[in-house]
Amino acid sequence: MRSREESLTPVTVIGLGLMGQALAGAFLRAGHPTTVWNRTAAKADQLVAEGAKLADSVKDAVAASPLVVICVTDHDAVHRLRESIADVLDGKVLVNLTSGTSQEARETAEWAAERGAGCLAGAIMSIPQQIGTAESLILYSGPRSAFELHEASLRNLGEGAMYLSDDHGLASLYAGAGVSLVWSILNGFLYGAALLGTAGVDASTFDPFAQQYIATMSGLLSGYAQQIDEGSYPAPDATIDTHVAAMNLLAHESESLGVNAELPKFFKTLAGRAIAEGHGGDGYAAMIELFRKPSPVKA
Repeated sequence: MRSREESLTPVTVIGLGLMGQALAGAFLRAGHPTTVWNRTAAKADQLVAEGAKLADSVKDAVAASPLVVICVTDHDAVHRLRESIADVLDGKVLVNLTSGTSQEARETAEWAAERGAGCLAGAIMSIPQQIGTAESLILYSGPRSAFELHEASLRNLGEGAMYLSDDHGLASLYAGAGVSLVWSILNGFLYGAALLGTAGVDASTFDPFAQQYIATMSGLLSGYAQQIDEGSYPAPDATIDTHVAAMNLLAHESESLGVNAELPKFFKTLAGRAIAEGHGGDGYAAMIELFRKPSPVKA
């Protein structure tokens, strides 16, 4: 009878930064025979102590497993690996979890396909400590057949394994959309904490209000999504003109309190462009028309 380890798909992890180490560790804990490689071999020491096999070269690492996960610094690093692994890719599934643009993801997938490899492009939407837990969220795009073939293995990186579509670039675009939410929420919270701090309100006191208000605002998203898809922007709550008046008020308040007013002024600048394009009487969802266009060219 085959042991549990022998029955699980052998996997290779290329790149052992904090995230790569977390990925390899999750595979090891799940019982996968795991081969690793990193340009600085010492980064594999702990993983080897836990049962991983350190390959002598990146080519040997790729040759060792039918499922190969790459998580390196950027796509320039992926490019530097290509020549070494090109002739051992045939028949394998390459999962590229390296951060990059949608164009880079599509180009890498095309290169891999030309060498006989299936390819999934992925985006990790979690921190290393969450990998292998229920909180882990990793997005995948590429051939559904490749995802389904190794879905059970990939779910060992976290139950939040989400397949998007056969467009290799979609995972990167979702990642961009996700971090735009992160920065907007975090900057809003930090700015609010600075504003309230002028009245002696500490951030811990602000926190429950902020979380409740964010939850309330998230209830607007479905309605905004419908407006965007329909291309119609009614204003049942407030027009962009009304929002700009509030932005002006907040900027004035901030300046009078000695708080940096750049954030509300930035919002006002963007909304002002939408007003100039005739959207002042529309609901805030009409801002999508501004965001769909390239940034203005500075003289």
